[in-house]
Amino acid sequence: MSQTVTQPKVVKAFSLFIRAVKGEPQDYTVGSIRQAIFLLAVPMILEMGMESVFALVDLFFVSRLGKHAVSTVGLTESVLTIIYSIAIGVSMAAAAMVARRIGEKNEKGAASAAMQSLWLSLAIILFFSITGVVFAADILRLMGAETETIGTGATYTRIMMASSTVIMLLFLINGIFRGAGDASIAMRSLAIANGFNIVLCPLLINGLGPVPAFGITGAAMATSIGRSIGVCYQLYHLFNGKSVVRLSKASLKIEGAIIRSLVKIAWPATFQFIIASCSWIFLAQLVAETGHSAASAGYQTAIRIIMFFLLPAWGISNAAATLVGQNLGAKNLLRAEQSVEQTAKYNAIFMGMVSLLFLFFPGAIVGLFTPIIEVQQYAITALRIISAGYIFYGIGMVLINAFNGAGDTRTPTVINIFCFWLFQLPLAYLLAKYFALGPKGVFIAIPVAEMVITVAAFILFKKGRWKAVKI
Repeated sequence: MSQTVTQPKVVKAFSLFIRAVKGEPQDYTVGSIRQAIFLLAVPMILEMGMESVFALVDLFFVSRLGKHAVSTVGLTESVLTIIYSIAIGVSMAAAAMVARRIGEKNEKGAASAAMQSLWLSLAIILFFSITGVVFAADILRLMGAETETIGTGATYTRIMMASSTVIMLLFLINGIFRGAGDASIAMRSLAIANGFNIVLCPLLINGLGPVPAFGITGAAMATSIGRSIGVCYQLYHLFNGKSVVRLSKASLKIEGAIIRSLVKIAWPATFQFIIASCSWIFLAQLVAETGHSAASAGYQTAIRIIMFFLLPAWGISNAAATLVGQNLGAKNLLRAEQSVEQTAKYNAIFMGMVSLLFLFFPGAIVGLFTPIIEVQQYAITALRIISAGYIFYGIGMVLINAFNGAGDTRTPTVINIFCFWLFQLPLAYLLAKYFALGPKGVFIAIPVAEMVITVAAFILFKKGRWKAVKI
């Protein structure tokens, strides 16, 4: 009997999964909220996974070229964080505005918002791209690179900075697709980009047959080509008239009012990401200062593991942003709020399971990443302490993305300033140094701050001002 009851549920879940990956047209302002979350979250989770693969593939192949090559990649990625921050900020603005127009059933307005976000991103990124190409060696020198590193890696940095436009477009256009509910196209564009990167990376680094070996420069070439092909795929879907957002020659007109609205949403979103990134950099420095190299390596190992397990949670919370934007556009305020509450529940359940995994089996997980016992001990301690706040983190993640999806990017920015810079950092410093807890004090400050962020976000979410934001 149980098999008879269970089978249809399994078949239905599999059918929904196929629909989510294929990206069948769906009106997310009506029908089952649970189904809407599933259809959006599945491709968004896979998209997050694809984004992380880029860094892993490059690190895997470049690590075989020696310490100077690895140093070049790490230092260049640190500089590119600025590009990522801007790209994320503009993509958040584009996703919020496109989602609002789609909810209003205003496809022409959605296309206009998408096109203006493209003009805005190109205007911003050209400055960074040109500067990076001209001053590639100086950038590495400023980051503290050794002379040999600069000699072998300047061309790599130059190519990566030149490809900033492609990085920006990849983030931005995927934000447009997510806002429109076309999350499967965003997922496939990154899958295509990754596929080419995985094939080209070893080929261009090591050479094969008539293809010469370019060394570390080949890694930059492979990544840039892969991302460029992914962007071409995105642009094809934007202009071929079959996606939800359809661009045409009429869409190319520059509209100052829309660009100003996008800037108004994008700058706090960019700052929001920079605040969090700076906080994590300070915490990493504090761990290294109070626990030295073993603690630093253990902390970095723990963070990599945590980020891997956070990818599904990010995908789920991104679904909340789309649902909020589209339902606000449809004037369905209750459904927008219910979508956030239900998404937060699912994320809390998922993060709760991950928390149990880290609390009871951290050694087995950490052992896969490092054989050094002292490093393992710090990583295990970090995982156990940080995972104590995972349920709060899962809920807070959804609430923050709900604000962003509504176009209210200022509220999460203010929350981040107070909770990261004015609470988490002083608390970490106090626990690590004044109370002499060392790295453990830093680990404790992370979940405590996440709890405070979640409580603050929940209070402000319930006040409901985000429902009245006009974009």
